[in-house]
Amino acid sequence: MAESFEDTNVYFRKAAKVMGLPDRIQRVLQNPERVVKVEVAVELDSGELGVFTGFRVQHNAARGPFKGGLRYHPTMDEDHCTALASLMTWKTAVVDIPYGGAKGGIDFDPKLHATGEVERITRKFTQKIHEVIGPTVDIPAPDVNTNAQIMAWIMSEYSRLHGFSPGVVTGKPLELHGSEGREEATGLGLTFVTEEALRRQGATIAERTFAIQGFGNVGSNVAKHVAARKGRILAVSDHTGGLRNNDGIDIPALLAHAKQHGGVVKGFPGAQAISGDQVLLEPVDVLIPAALGGVLTKDNAKDIRAKMIIEGANAPTTPDADEVLHAREIVVVPDILANAGGVTCSYFEWVQNIQHFRWELDEVNSRLKKYMQRAFGTIWDLATARKISLRTAAFVVAIGRVGKATVLSGL
Repeated sequence: MAESFEDTNVYFRKAAKVMGLPDRIQRVLQNPERVVKVEVAVELDSGELGVFTGFRVQHNAARGPFKGGLRYHPTMDEDHCTALASLMTWKTAVVDIPYGGAKGGIDFDPKLHATGEVERITRKFTQKIHEVIGPTVDIPAPDVNTNAQIMAWIMSEYSRLHGFSPGVVTGKPLELHGSEGREEATGLGLTFVTEEALRRQGATIAERTFAIQGFGNVGSNVAKHVAARKGRILAVSDHTGGLRNNDGIDIPALLAHAKQHGGVVKGFPGAQAISGDQVLLEPVDVLIPAALGGVLTKDNAKDIRAKMIIEGANAPTTPDADEVLHAREIVVVPDILANAGGVTCSYFEWVQNIQHFRWELDEVNSRLKKYMQRAFGTIWDLATARKISLRTAAFVVAIGRVGKATVLSGL
């Protein structure tokens, strides 16, 4: 995982320069408002004491409560959290939902622990941070290695301390006041953005070829929706390796294979096996990096053969790579726009929780489409008018919205 706070700030400063933003305002907007670091000690099934470090970085709340995911991953640290919290501030502003940005997590791998251990770790972490989260304060959500079940445990533990509080987290199971459509929202939102990006070039998904790096929640749902729109997906990969079929991979068959084989693409008979890294370099129209950050670097950016990149992961492109891709006139739709469908649907879930009222799936998806199309149009039009990249345009829009809210609230 290569997201760093400095990388995010490279993009921030580039946009701030375009805007002529004074240094003192830049400092206020860049730095996190609060950093929480806690010890999470629990007894493991073996009788040993497991000691982990938990984080919650709350970056900016000028536009509303802090919002952002929780990651369970051995590489979690404060810098990593701060970078992702900052990205959430700009992401929520880009799609114009009333949130700020936060991120958190614990430095452990849940795959190496029994379910009961993961639950105890989650509940202990919630006890340690419960005073700084809440439906009107900071609303966590699933991220890498966390899911609806973990959100259910957090809601349960928080509600035990504060009374019934479904709005404390989003991405919950439907049975515990989650929202229809939340599971697919990041992938579907990315599909809507892809449709808009191609439409601005006079094309449709059905006329284009795709490669998707990552076949988790985001990658598999993008694949499903792109295939449903008759897009040809020539290559996919996950942590077990890659697949290529120049005639197009049978996505429904691959989804069925992954479901039967622990969620992985390895061993799928309908495609040739290739290395996972090779998927990034396939000669396709659209590349969708939808795994972890930092996969497009200055070393491989010169070899990318896609004409358009839609960022499904957070921070998949390093600043050096971004410069190379921009110079090569490869259109890059940035993460803070492309993958914002997840947090947008999280907003819908939160609204439903606060109203104690549930929307139907059609309403959720039609609202998601409207938000993603509107955000894309704003960014595209600004980028075209100012002759700047979509990423810089997205940061300009986001910084403008957060900056205005900060000034209006009073420094």
